Amino acid sequence: MELSSLQKCDMLFDFYELAQSAGFLADGTDETVAWFDIFYRPSAELGGFCIMAGVRQFSEYIKNLTFSAEELEFLRQKGLSEDFLAYLSDFKFTCDIWAVPEGTPIFANEPVVKVKGPVIQAQLLETIILQSVNHQSLIATKANRIVRAAQGREIIEFGSRRAHGISAALNGARSAYIGGCCATTNVSAAHEYNIPLFGSMSHTWIQMFDSEYEAFCKFAKLYPDNCILLIDTYDTMDKGLPNAIKAFNDVLIPMGKRPKGVRIDSGDLAYLSKKIRRELNNAGFPDCNIYASNSLDEYIIRDMLQNGARVDSFLVGERLITSASNPVMGGVYKLSAIEKNGEIIPKIKISENVQKITTPCPKLLWRLFDSETGKAIADVLSLEDEDLSKMHSYELFDPDYTWKRKTVENFVARKLLVPIFENGELVYSFPDTKSIRNYCSEQIDTLWEEVVRFEYPHNYYVDLTQRLWDRKQNLIDECFHNK
Repeated sequence: MELSSLQKCDMLFDFYELAQSAGFLADGTDETVAWFDIFYRPSAELGGFCIMAGVRQFSEYIKNLTFSAEELEFLRQKGLSEDFLAYLSDFKFTCDIWAVPEGTPIFANEPVVKVKGPVIQAQLLETIILQSVNHQSLIATKANRIVRAAQGREIIEFGSRRAHGISAALNGARSAYIGGCCATTNVSAAHEYNIPLFGSMSHTWIQMFDSEYEAFCKFAKLYPDNCILLIDTYDTMDKGLPNAIKAFNDVLIPMGKRPKGVRIDSGDLAYLSKKIRRELNNAGFPDCNIYASNSLDEYIIRDMLQNGARVDSFLVGERLITSASNPVMGGVYKLSAIEKNGEIIPKIKISENVQKITTPCPKLLWRLFDSETGKAIADVLSLEDEDLSKMHSYELFDPDYTWKRKTVENFVARKLLVPIFENGELVYSFPDTKSIRNYCSEQIDTLWEEVVRFEYPHNYYVDLTQRLWDRKQNLIDECFHNK
């Protein structure tokens, strides 16, 4: 699938990436091989984990990355050197990229994308990869939280009109579906990504007719197999619901059809849903679903259900498509190593804020699963020459409090980073969106309930192997010793 014209954005770089790359070329270090990691920093609002998404979007962008004469002229006017412009005119992507597959639960401080290649090429990928992974993982994560709060009830993504732009609406709908939503109201996203499409009616339809009952009857005649009536335009219980029931009886039943549902978009949704359910059952429509919308999120849905709400499906818009409770995912792109004269030299960033100290070296990311329960035990970062899949026992230790140790046995170690590009060629076959959604649900089930709870989730360990921890600590010591 190619990117649609609405999604294309040439030269999606921060200018410093171009300026630094021009400097690397001038300095003669342009062919130095560099390794970069993308990882995100912890955020209480995101909960204990996130859902990986956005790999397909950055891959499509990278696959088509070239520089036109018009773009080169624009960059010439911004002061970039002729040598660098010549480099860009002959640009050929040759990097290797690995990524955690979309739909996988991911945790803070672990590399979810790894890039290896000539430093200029790797540097130029920073913004597009971060933008794709940060935004789409954020929306997939928010969607998954909302889906889990609904406890098996349907969540429909309904946020296009409040999304931060066209791309955010399209990719947000895809990410929400990966996170567990059952459908979208976004026609373009449904078409582009083969997502189930949902639609009912708005208040405009009802207001266009002389009476609410007439509006309901007209709609029922037009869409007898998908008749969902919005019943809160005037008065939900005294007018809307009685008119809907009458339209069902007068139009659908004589056609041999059953109503699909009624929707409420205002008022005390939990309270109204209980009254509506009782009235629908009494009228002979126990199979008529109740849909609810109106600035919903995981906390409101959870509270509604705790109050006994009888809602069957929730349409969730603005607070999902913008991840309103935490609208930024703090993914970063950091250098972890370079190669000089055949030697790999690890690189580390030291900071007064210890959370910003990076983990050096080219790395692998492993997830350990209990062989009996299938539950995830921990994630482990290792050096590239370490193979945890051949180990029969492994000693986990807290990277910050190293005296806290635990030996695990009877586990299966699986590498999470898979090849996406090899020597600049796209080698990964992307599953269809429904398969990614199903995979996501399966992987969430491998996490213990304590890890997925909303408040104060259990701290899932992202460990370093002893060799990697030693390498990191030695670099930290060297840094301070050299001062």
